[in-house]
Amino acid sequence: MAVPIFRASIPKPHPLIHSISSALSLTDETWKRKRLLSCCAASSELKPFRPELCFSVGTYLIPHPNKVEKGGEDAFFVSSYNGGVLAVADGVSGWAEQDVDPSLFPKELMANASNFVGDVEVNNDPQILIGKAHAYTSSIGSATVMIAMLERDGILKIANVGDCGLRVIREGKIKFSTSPQEHYFDCPYQLSSEIVGQTYQDAMVSNVELMEGDIIVMGSDGLFDNVFDHEIALTVAGYRDVAEAAKALANLANNHSLDSNFDSPYSMEARSRGFEPPLWKKILGMKLTGGKPDDITVIVGQVVSL
Repeated sequence: MAVPIFRASIPKPHPLIHSISSALSLTDETWKRKRLLSCCAASSELKPFRPELCFSVGTYLIPHPNKVEKGGEDAFFVSSYNGGVLAVADGVSGWAEQDVDPSLFPKELMANASNFVGDVEVNNDPQILIGKAHAYTSSIGSATVMIAMLERDGILKIANVGDCGLRVIREGKIKFSTSPQEHYFDCPYQLSSEIVGQTYQDAMVSNVELMEGDIIVMGSDGLFDNVFDHEIALTVAGYRDVAEAAKALANLANNHSLDSNFDSPYSMEARSRGFEPPLWKKILGMKLTGGKPDDITVIVGQVVSL
């Protein structure tokens, strides 16, 4: 995410004290793996019978073209806890100008969130989980973050700080969308190692009731800056396998991001904010177009019953 750092001052770097869990390993095998997130069934004689719900999940990550060697600056995890947990964090690349590795903060943040998923204090609340993970993150840097936790009764709890996104697709149509939070164009809300910045209390919180067969698409802004909602719904509809759907969406976003002629969601938003094309394009009567090269993380979850 090539955006400004929202901060006041830069403290001296200190070492990363928490190791990154194996669930965050960004290998091709992990990116492409399809996992069935199971959950325990708990019936009640006082309520009408309803199947317990959980996720079947596929993930895929494509680093920014200039960051392939180190794997990019996004981090994510999925967990089988309760009905399933999906999470993504997008490191702010502006920290590289301060000789800080922008990938360390989001990786540690996700590692801590993964470790605290079942914590009693968290109590199945993604907003509290963000807060606790942030409090235990010691790396210098900042990141946007989104965590979604599925209850076994089908309620999806979502907490978001910044411009990661989530879509709920039902019968081929977008039924729910999160909205980005930003200070100004291309500078989203972000958790930070700095005193000045956002906290879990600034998270946008949503609850969505899901049904069996619903599709969840979560991703970093590298997906939603380059792919329109109707493209997301159409692409997902073409695959029965969630891992293949995640891969297809990531590849579509990557192709759009490198196409200077594609009128992307990012370029359309830029024009609406008053940004203009380079002078040579203006002389030729051309408008501001093009995708946005970035790290692209895609998580696709299908709601299934046990």
